[in-house]
Amino acid sequence: MKVNVIGKSISQEEINAYIDYGKKKYSGRIIKEITIKPDGDFVDLQFTFGATPFNRIRRITGYLVGSLDRFNNGKRAEEHDRLKHDVT
Repeated sequence: MKVNVIGKSISQEEINAYIDYGKKKYSGRIIKEITIKPDGDFVDLQFTFGATPFNRIRRITGYLVGSLDRFNNGKRAEEHDRLKHDVT
């Protein structure tokens, strides 16, 4: 994780506290970068996040599926033979 401190310098202990705060607040996301801007008694924190992985879910023959690996040969054939529509 990249850490940027803009303005006056702060201690490593304080930087670690802001990193821990970000990890707790955004526990489901990957923090790539944190920018810390101290301003008197206040601090502005800006977090930059990494890409969020996701699984594609499709509706195939009445089922919501993420992949076809659990389908038997009959269902795989139905998926292969279905009419696919173009959005353009």
